[in-house]
Amino acid sequence: MYKQISSSQNPAIKRLFQLQEKSRSRKKEGVFTVEGIREISLALKGGFEISELYFCVELFSEEQILTLIKNNSFQPDVTEISKEVYNKIAVRGSTEGLIAIVKSKDLGLDNLQLNSNNLLILVAEAPEKPGNIGALLRTADAANVDAVLIANPKTDLFNPNIIRSSVGCVFTNKVATGTTSEIIKFLKEHGISIYAAELKASKNYDEIDFNKSSAIVVGTEATGLSGEWLENSDQNIIIPMQGEIDSMNVSVAAGILIFEAKRQRGF
Repeated sequence: MYKQISSSQNPAIKRLFQLQEKSRSRKKEGVFTVEGIREISLALKGGFEISELYFCVELFSEEQILTLIKNNSFQPDVTEISKEVYNKIAVRGSTEGLIAIVKSKDLGLDNLQLNSNNLLILVAEAPEKPGNIGALLRTADAANVDAVLIANPKTDLFNPNIIRSSVGCVFTNKVATGTTSEIIKFLKEHGISIYAAELKASKNYDEIDFNKSSAIVVGTEATGLSGEWLENSDQNIIIPMQGEIDSMNVSVAAGILIFEAKRQRGF
């Protein structure tokens, strides 16, 4: 028999609310929340450790709980919550009846393990909107890039909205964060050519040879890339446009550039 909670005023549920809503709480405790069976399964696959599970038995059975955790070396604390409580704490519109508290990982560059000798890396500088970050992570997963590096992050990558918009791809990609200076130094130390998406002094993206170790660097739609990237870029690249505007959604642009590199490499 698992512990049972039927009131949203329970201290454990109040704590869950705080972890969902407050980056400060997540950082202080070193944990974050994940909702949904697919995302939780991907977190487990990505080597993250679940410390607590909350489930609504009307939506997610005890047998499913046992199946989910049976092959793991750790045993999370499991609590059954009422449907009323679950509906109040669920972030997603669709209900699956399962929320986990997961231990964070250090996303510093020092912990990034790269296995390939011919790397393809996506770098995004100062992305802020969870939807854009999630879309970038989904694109990176689809292309199976070697790593995603976030320079000067404006948003906690374990924000529930990023986990949701990435459909769990924040767990399937190798992700690291750092300052622009730190990431430039990292790329240069690893012999990775830097291709900055930038209008000035640029070449069409399909004129670039991406067959060697390459980092494709994108900035925000509003401000583009900082001068430090442009000073250290091996070549600025551009996606020619035929309409009235000179920019597109950052995740769309990243997808075009990444899949051109994959095409050249024969996927």
